[in-house]
Amino acid sequence: MLGWNVVVKKSEFQVGDLCVYVEVDAVLPERLEFEFLRARHFRIKTIKLRGQVSQGICFPLAILPPGTFTDEGTDVAEILGIKPYIAPVPANLSGLVKGGFPGFLRKTDEMRIQAVPGVLDRARGKVFYVTEKIDGSSVTVYWNAGSPHAGRPRPPDVWGRAPSVSVRATSNSWNRKGTPSGKRLGRSIWKTG
Repeated sequence: MLGWNVVVKKSEFQVGDLCVYVEVDAVLPERLEFEFLRARHFRIKTIKLRGQVSQGICFPLAILPPGTFTDEGTDVAEILGIKPYIAPVPANLSGLVKGGFPGFLRKTDEMRIQAVPGVLDRARGKVFYVTEKIDGSSVTVYWNAGSPHAGRPRPPDVWGRAPSVSVRATSNSWNRKGTPSGKRLGRSIWKTG
């Protein structure tokens, strides 16, 4: 399925059948048809079934509400209430996280080639760049002029002092505490930034 190995029930699908494929690191809603995933907190993970690696899960189109447009490639995540998995703050970051990723910044990410099967065909004959997505840490560094929205200066305080200006860093999911000149300089996120 899109380059991923997926174990399905014998005879549930025939070659060429359309299905609903749910990627690894997706969370399905707490609904009766997904109850078998409760022990996994409704999260889709890479697992081994009878010695075979399964990277996601497939459902028949009957899982969709009647009348749903089902052309190949249609994204039905919102219709089914499927959300991306967001990891809780790891214990080793306890006290180091200021909050979630700042909403005023745009997240950047590279698509998995398996999730966009026709992209190479559409790019054939065009100039494009190729990157490799490697497991590791993502970092975004931004300037904060004392406002949650960079670029909107804050007025001086009651004593006439200018607002503090600082550099902030985030991982892919978390706005980090500390500054590059502060006591957390040794943290990998600041070394990267």
